[in-house]
Amino acid sequence: MKAKDFDLKFDEGEDVTAYLDISRARRPGMLRIVLTFLLLVLPVPAHAMHIAEGILPLPWAVAWFAVAAPFVALGVRRLNALSREDLSIKPLIGLMAAVVFIISCMPIPVPTAGTCSHPCGTGIAAILVGPLLSILISAVALLIQALFLAHGGLSTLGADIVSMGVVGSFAGWFAFRGMRAMGAGLGLAGFAAGLATDWATYLTTSVELASGIRGDAPFLPLVGRIVLAFIPTQLPLGLLEGAMTAGMVLLLYRKRPDLLVRMKVISQQEGVAHA
Repeated sequence: MKAKDFDLKFDEGEDVTAYLDISRARRPGMLRIVLTFLLLVLPVPAHAMHIAEGILPLPWAVAWFAVAAPFVALGVRRLNALSREDLSIKPLIGLMAAVVFIISCMPIPVPTAGTCSHPCGTGIAAILVGPLLSILISAVALLIQALFLAHGGLSTLGADIVSMGVVGSFAGWFAFRGMRAMGAGLGLAGFAAGLATDWATYLTTSVELASGIRGDAPFLPLVGRIVLAFIPTQLPLGLLEGAMTAGMVLLLYRKRPDLLVRMKVISQQEGVAHA
C-alpha cells in the first residue's frame, strides 16, 4: 500500500499503513478524553437521597438534631448494656447496619418533593434488635451515606435520623408487636412492620420538608401536597418493603429460629416447635 493510492500528502513510496494503524488507535483514546471532559464540565441533575443538603433552614436543621440526639444517645447506651452481657451483639449490630445501608441505597428521585423515595430497612432492624438500636443503626448508615455518597446532607442528618430512624423504627416495631399480640403470623406481622416503617418515614419527611420550606404558606395544605408528591413512588415501595421484611423474617425463622428466640422475636416454645 503506497501513499499515491490516497489523497494524503506523503512522499512517494512512503508506507502509510503504520500511520493508519496509529490513527485508528488514537481515535478511541481521543474520544474517551473528550467524553470524560464533557462529563466533568457539563451540569447534570443530581437527586440526593433523603433530605438534600440545604433544603432545611438552619433553625429547623438544628431543631431536628436536638430531637434526634437523645434517641441516638439511648441507642448507644442500650448497645453498651447489651454488649456487656453478650459480646456477639456488636457484630450483629454491624451486620444490621450493613443491611439498612444497602436497602436504603436504592433511591427513586421525586423532583417535586426535593428528595427521593427509597426503602428504609429499619423495619427488619427494629424487629430483630429493637427500636433503640435500630435508631443507632440508622444514624450510622445515614452518616456514611451523607459523607461518602452525597445521599442526604450533613445539615439535614438530624431530620433524616428522626424520620427514618426514630419514627420508622418505632412504627415498624409497634406494628410488628401489635400484630403478633393479635395472633398474626410472622409473615403478616413482618409485612405490617415493613409497610408501617416505610409510610411513617415518608409522612414524617413530608412534615419536615413542609415545616422548613413553607415560608408564609399554610402548613397542613403543604404537607398534603408533599405527601401526594410521594405517593406515586412510595405507595408501591411501601408494599415492596412490607413483602421484603416479611420474607426476611420468614427466612430467619426457617434457617435460624434460634436467632429469633435469642432476639426475643419469637418465644422459646415457637423455636422448639419449629425445630
